Amino acid sequence: MARKKRILVPGAKDALDQLKRQVIQDQAQGHMASSDNGVKEIAKTKGIPYSNTDNGELTTRQAGKLGGSIGGPMVKRLIELAEQNLESRQ
Repeated sequence: MARKKRILVPGAKDALDQLKRQVIQDQAQGHMASSDNGVKEIAKTKGIPYSNTDNGELTTRQAGKLGGSIGGPMVKRLIELAEQNLESRQ
């Protein structure tokens, strides 16, 4: 059963969508195809809407079908960003 998304900081939605797009592209290119055309072909065969520029509207389930797990890499990247932010404050 899917959990309902709840963004704790509403102003962060655009940044989170951008992060998701980056992770999707990294995962899809790294695991499934060596070029954007390969990713598009995979998406087409699975019935997933994919574009070169904006994939922020893809669900995590759709993105996972293109390039594997998305949630774990997103959390890892968020932790890296938080650590960088903390380090720059010192």
